[in-house]
Amino acid sequence: MASSEYSIEDDHVFLPPPFEPHEPFGPQQSDQQYSYGLQDPLRRDTYATVGSTQTWQDEEPGYGQRNYDPYNTDSESGTHELSQMEPPASTRTRARDPYPAWSTERQIPLSREEIEDIFVDLTQRLGFQRDSMRNMLDFTMQLLDSRASRMPPNQALLTLHADYIGGQNANYRKWYFAAQLNLDDTLGQIQNPGLRRLGPTRSNKNIKMGSSVHNDSTERWKQAMDEMSDYERMRQIALYLLCWGEAAQVRFIPECLCFIFKCADDYYRSSECQNRVQPVKEGLYLQNVIKPLYRFVRDQGYEIINGKFARKEKDHSEIIGYDDLNQTFWYPEGIARIVLNDNTRLVDIPPAQRFMKFDRIQWGRVFSKTYYERRSLGQWLVNFNRIWVIHIAIYWFYTAYNSPSVFNGARSTPMRWSTTALGGAVATLIMIAATFAEFSHLPTSWSNISYLTRRLLCLLVILAFTAGPTFYIAKTESRTPNQRIPLILGIVQFTVSVAATLIFSVTPSGLMFGGRVVGRLRKSPAGQTFTASYPSMTTKQRLSSVFLWFLVFGCKFAGSYFFLTLSFRQSINAMVGLKVKACTDKYFGDALCANQVIFTLTIMYIVDLVLFFLDTFLWWIIWNAIFSIVRSFYLGVSTWTSWRAMHNKLPTRIYSQILATSYLDIEHKPEILVSQIWNAVITSMYRDHLLSIDHVQKLLYTRIVTKDGQPRWRAPHFLNPQSENGIKGSPEPFPSDGEAERRISYFSRSLATPIPASIPIDAMPTFTVLTPHYSEKILLSLREVIREEDQTSRITLLEYLKQLHPVEWDNFVLESKTLAQEAGSDNRFPIPVNSTDDLPLNSVGFRSSAPEFTLRTRFWSSLRAQTLYRTVSGMMNYAQAIKLLYRVENPQVVQPFQGNTETLERELEWMARRKFKFVVSMQRFVKFNREELENVELLLRAYPDLQIAYLEEEPAKKEGGDPRLFSALIDGYSKYDVQTGKRLPKYRIGLPGSPILGDGKSDNQNHAIIFYRGEYLQLVDANQDNYLEECLKIRNVLGEFEEYEVASQSPYAHSGQNVSRKSPVAIVGGREYTFSEGVGVLGDLNAGKQQTFGTLTARTLSWLGGKLHYGHSDFLNGLYMTTRGGVSKAQKGLHLNEDAYAGMNAFGRGGRIKHVEYFRCGKGRDLGFGTILNFMTKMATGMSEQMLSREYYYLGTQLPLDRFLTFYYAHPGFQINNVLMILSTQVLVVAMVFMGTLNSSLACKSNTNDQLLNRVDNCHFLIPAKGWITRCIITVFLVFMIGFIPPFLQELMDRGARMALLRLGKQILSFSPAFEVSAIRISSNAVTTNLVFGGARYIATGRGFATSRTPFGLLFSRFAGPSIYFGVRVLIMLLYVTITLWTPWIVYLWVWTLALCISPFLFNPHQFVFVDFFIDYREFLRWMSRGNSNHHYNSWIGYRRLSRTMITGLKKITSRDSSARFLGDIPRATWRAVLFPEVIWPVLTAVIFMIAYMFVKAFPDRNGNRPPNGPLVRIVVISVGPLVWNAGVLAIQFLISLLLGHLFYPSFPRSGSTVALIAHALGLIGTVGFFEFFWFLELWDASHAALGLVVIISIQRAICKTVWVLLTREFAHDQVNRAWWTGKWYGRDPGVYAVSQAAREFIIKVIELSLWSSDFLIGHALLFVLAPPILIPYFDKLHTTLLFWLRPSNQIRAPIFTIRQQRQRRWIVKKYGIVFVLAAGVFVVLLAVPLTLPKATNFDCSLCRML
Repeated sequence: MASSEYSIEDDHVFLPPPFEPHEPFGPQQSDQQYSYGLQDPLRRDTYATVGSTQTWQDEEPGYGQRNYDPYNTDSESGTHELSQMEPPASTRTRARDPYPAWSTERQIPLSREEIEDIFVDLTQRLGFQRDSMRNMLDFTMQLLDSRASRMPPNQALLTLHADYIGGQNANYRKWYFAAQLNLDDTLGQIQNPGLRRLGPTRSNKNIKMGSSVHNDSTERWKQAMDEMSDYERMRQIALYLLCWGEAAQVRFIPECLCFIFKCADDYYRSSECQNRVQPVKEGLYLQNVIKPLYRFVRDQGYEIINGKFARKEKDHSEIIGYDDLNQTFWYPEGIARIVLNDNTRLVDIPPAQRFMKFDRIQWGRVFSKTYYERRSLGQWLVNFNRIWVIHIAIYWFYTAYNSPSVFNGARSTPMRWSTTALGGAVATLIMIAATFAEFSHLPTSWSNISYLTRRLLCLLVILAFTAGPTFYIAKTESRTPNQRIPLILGIVQFTVSVAATLIFSVTPSGLMFGGRVVGRLRKSPAGQTFTASYPSMTTKQRLSSVFLWFLVFGCKFAGSYFFLTLSFRQSINAMVGLKVKACTDKYFGDALCANQVIFTLTIMYIVDLVLFFLDTFLWWIIWNAIFSIVRSFYLGVSTWTSWRAMHNKLPTRIYSQILATSYLDIEHKPEILVSQIWNAVITSMYRDHLLSIDHVQKLLYTRIVTKDGQPRWRAPHFLNPQSENGIKGSPEPFPSDGEAERRISYFSRSLATPIPASIPIDAMPTFTVLTPHYSEKILLSLREVIREEDQTSRITLLEYLKQLHPVEWDNFVLESKTLAQEAGSDNRFPIPVNSTDDLPLNSVGFRSSAPEFTLRTRFWSSLRAQTLYRTVSGMMNYAQAIKLLYRVENPQVVQPFQGNTETLERELEWMARRKFKFVVSMQRFVKFNREELENVELLLRAYPDLQIAYLEEEPAKKEGGDPRLFSALIDGYSKYDVQTGKRLPKYRIGLPGSPILGDGKSDNQNHAIIFYRGEYLQLVDANQDNYLEECLKIRNVLGEFEEYEVASQSPYAHSGQNVSRKSPVAIVGGREYTFSEGVGVLGDLNAGKQQTFGTLTARTLSWLGGKLHYGHSDFLNGLYMTTRGGVSKAQKGLHLNEDAYAGMNAFGRGGRIKHVEYFRCGKGRDLGFGTILNFMTKMATGMSEQMLSREYYYLGTQLPLDRFLTFYYAHPGFQINNVLMILSTQVLVVAMVFMGTLNSSLACKSNTNDQLLNRVDNCHFLIPAKGWITRCIITVFLVFMIGFIPPFLQELMDRGARMALLRLGKQILSFSPAFEVSAIRISSNAVTTNLVFGGARYIATGRGFATSRTPFGLLFSRFAGPSIYFGVRVLIMLLYVTITLWTPWIVYLWVWTLALCISPFLFNPHQFVFVDFFIDYREFLRWMSRGNSNHHYNSWIGYRRLSRTMITGLKKITSRDSSARFLGDIPRATWRAVLFPEVIWPVLTAVIFMIAYMFVKAFPDRNGNRPPNGPLVRIVVISVGPLVWNAGVLAIQFLISLLLGHLFYPSFPRSGSTVALIAHALGLIGTVGFFEFFWFLELWDASHAALGLVVIISIQRAICKTVWVLLTREFAHDQVNRAWWTGKWYGRDPGVYAVSQAAREFIIKVIELSLWSSDFLIGHALLFVLAPPILIPYFDKLHTTLLFWLRPSNQIRAPIFTIRQQRQRRWIVKKYGIVFVLAAGVFVVLLAVPLTLPKATNFDCSLCRML
């Protein structure tokens, strides 16, 4: 019947009856199946058509270059032809039915051929790519096979269609009704559903979701879905998947994809499409539909500069991102804005014609911002307004009531009531401020303006009721106090204020006064559907949530009142009564004296308010830990269960929990089945070298013969209830405290928890593990394993691993000996097997350099490092688990293959391949070097079923065109291209452009997501692990999605209308075991924190409905997530923490997020100080970006109070708490400075006869304030130390009291609190800096072992900005406080602040090696001085330029200079962002400290004199003097360089460095000289000098920051800096900017000289602090032991140097040791000599007298 060449013209096309194509409820064909485009189902190569003269590949080659084979699918790996490098035959499967559950024997509604015909026909008519069609066909068949394996095929198709298209929880259906297309179809005009139906018709806009029209539409929808034929259902599924499979970046825009699908569906059902004879061009869909949208998205963030794409200088508020695009399709008004080139609106075109008009759409006129992510604290105010109301209003109530002396409330009761009632006004003002801020974040539209204006007016009325009576009462009480009417009015005002505060605290602002999602506007359904469809909680969960927060705030309010407020009351009363006398200032008179107490009291109020916030977090930590522990007992996951009882029940639990017991044949004894499972687990541990052969023999089930001759399996003593050897502590079962014991212990405990029942392997769903990979280490090379990283590491990686895993190394060596002996008899490996010298084996694990042996050492090391090989090896245990369970539960499978293990293995592999896929998305695959490619090949040969998705690039056909990019997939069975030597991809799907538009990871996942298979996804990183015993629980974990039991009736049937009402499970999270714990104090500390959050906190969050998605071991409902935007979000910067957005998106759209206790995966963490803090910086900046996002806006303004509090304190509250902790310390020290000024000026003083001398009337007032300071310091200490409690409790629950105490003790003794201080500061700085400047980016931390020493200069440059400078400023303030206001608790603040300065060096490996210390000193001096003659990437000048460009930005001028490539693209900060933090705040800080100094100087000195011109002139002169000095030095230097530079530079290339050194030295002399002069002016008073130094630093800091803000942009190169010092301006890149750049550089150099001087002094001060330990013998070994938790041994040794190197190092020590000692001597002289000088110095100086 069919000809040799298929022609669609010869085919008989069957068309359905005519119907209205745009009518979604049109009649469906339920009785007849239509086969569009094919008559012979056996021939499917339909692309070789006769009639078509031009195809897509004629224009752009790349599509369809390979022959189309519909059966060459992802599941049929056995059909590939293998090359000479193919895996061994044992790994190949025989030809099997790829979709056995979808076979003709099961009465399938559509055959595979018919389904394929649907895909082919859609591809021909709509222009999809062939490879994409093949990919999606296999994707669909895998889905159908997965579902049909546990339900009838017809039901599988029904439920799949319901999930994708028409069901209650289908995103397409939700979009259809949320966009109110149902109302438009019902009320609008069918022939022209455009302007008239979207016009301002009031009847349309006032239709509620619950109206009869909506109900009728819902019923009509359900009826249409129910009457739809199986063919139509399959066609819609296929069309949606084909649209999704090529959507690229549009997959991040789910509702846009729904709109595209609807247009495509309307077009396909039209007569125009069905009458079309010729197939459309292949790739038409990509070219006309996807590429224009892609280009719009790309052009929002990128522009072409010099032929290359560069990032635009646009912040999020100026970029129309994915969410803005998506939100356009939520509303009919947004859809109506889609216009064509001829200004015709798309909605004015009949629906059947819209799809073919997509290439004419002007998308630039369609989209606009729907939410402005502006960088300001206004975001915090809007999103978390209830947090501020609860704390600030209650604080006002507490403090105002206990501060009657401030407002005369002690004498007037009405005034006290009224003033206290102003807390309600404060709450109202917060809400008003939040409303004003919300105006700036929402686009200007009538609905937004009217909604916010209505709220604002209501708040103003409430403000009048809460604040207005105070004015009347104050006026009345001033005349006659304590009248009756004011008292009643005050009480009523207080009642109204309390009520208002409660309302504002409980009611979300989005639901207040007729909020966004409760109104009658047409946008309300979309807002409710996509942002506020939160999954409901059970009654028990809701009561638990409310009770938890009742406990938290009950304890918080009680504790704050009695511990803080009441103690503060005494200080307030004392301070209010303090009267300062006998002081005056030349310019301000007695104003300072009169207001200094007010200033001090105001700062004290601020301190108390910040602490009021902090202790809430403290109580949240406490009660969250208690709640989680109680729940762990309830679930049965505590180790406090008897060891014997736990393990004795293990066989029973394996049988009942792991195996599908209800489906097993009862004739098989449980002990036989359990023994196979247990023995497989123990064997896997043996193969991982966790157990020796002796341990294995004691742990295996053994087969014995009873007395009656019957065989039976004997359990090991470990599992025998009658045996005493199962008691914990016995050395027999496992190596003590080893990995095997940990794994078995958790395995036993996990099976005691409630677990969903297992189903047979045949029936389990198919799932995929997806791992994104960029540059993570794939497999360690032999060089990396056995050689030291560098001369500063002092230990090889292998030696380090041997110390971390001694038992596993011994087992490995024993196995290596056995293999070596076996290989000794082989002629290929002539090894002296009888030799007694086993040193090579014990040292490196092999005696032969043959790859077979060296690879084993590489594998052993890679499995204990954070490598991709470890991840792949661990996750492939899923396949082993499936094979094991399939064999154990189906003995009938084993019986036919008796004696033929190879065939049996193929059968088992076929089942594993059917149920499990593993995809690694390698973003850089085509750019891998040779070593990386070899490692990938090793992976593919070891695991042929591993699939690798990568990006393939093809040069542009036309010169100047864009290169073509493809998403490609290979596996271990892929054929080789003989010419290139590369594997040929199975699928090669064209992309509209580069898919990496964001930060990388989410885009990498998105391009590979089309290659996943099955119903569920597990997302893991490239540094994770998994274990066989955990993989055995996979069926139980997938059962958590609650889709095993499916109702028999149709989801569209009226009787089943409530079947799908329960919120679907979107994400199932598991526990996380950090296998890098115990790797030193930092690795262990980081692991403990991550495990605590992933387990203890996640347990609570899951129960309280506040858990989101955090990546790692989480399982995702693939269908649910991919139809709602994917598994992550991808806007650059904004979505840095990409996985968290997937959780928020799923949560806001109604998906449930669960947490299971019985399953966990391994996870590696950062191990070094720098890498850990880099990771924390990434997380903090990511959280700062989250606070700008619309997701936080929706959650913060719509969640109920208890769920909002859970969300806040578990996510943004943690980072905000870090900010408040730093702020509290800073403000507390400032308050103590002001207290010190009062104490030093008004203190009681006595003579030798103990007689009071002067100012006796003021001395007693400061005693209560000192007590308040002590309580504040204690509060800060408790809030800081409480962070150690949850990890301790988690360890207590997991491993018992002994291990928990041991771990906590080791952490404390290893200075972990010092690290925590730095971590808090780094995180808080990252949050605030990103809020101002932006710049959040992915930081590749690197997760290797931190064994190398980092140079001092590099550490200083990394941590000076965020940590050291802040610490030095606080230290100087503490010095003044210590002199003037001593209290023992100040010691804690000293330790806390010192930790900020020295932690980077304290946790630096081998920091205290004597020789290396002075080599470091030399490098530090070089770092300070280089980069002025020639560019150097690591220099002080480069560090300063980089920090300055955060504010100034870079010029968009390209340069060929090599120095230009080190800065990249840095945008200029906007003036709105930098005005307050970079100008106003530094100036305000300088003013505050200047007030304190001027107050101190307002009193006569000990000689009875005051500065004649006032202290203001003195401090300004001393502050500005160094800058004037610098200007003079630089002016002279510039003239000399300009005149003589061109003469000296050619002959003396280092002349620039010499000139710079002289100038910097003179700047240093000026800085030190002015300070010493100032100290002299202060009569060598140390306290006045310390306070004056604080003021000087503040003034110079304010000047510096202000100058930076006013500067023009920076050049990317540093030629201007080199031209300045060398005088050689000719030939430099500045060009026309030469004159202006010289003036600009002069201003910069004036500031830089002062900054250089301060860095030089700070660096030396730090070195002086670090120097004493190097003189202590063996201190470095002690430090290394504390840092690495390793016993001192010969393996941690000094590196071996040549004689020449040793001589050079000794010379460096001698030379720079002398310099260091001289520098220390100068420091001592400058500081000690003034302290020893006489109190009064007779020195006549006219300038001194003037100052």
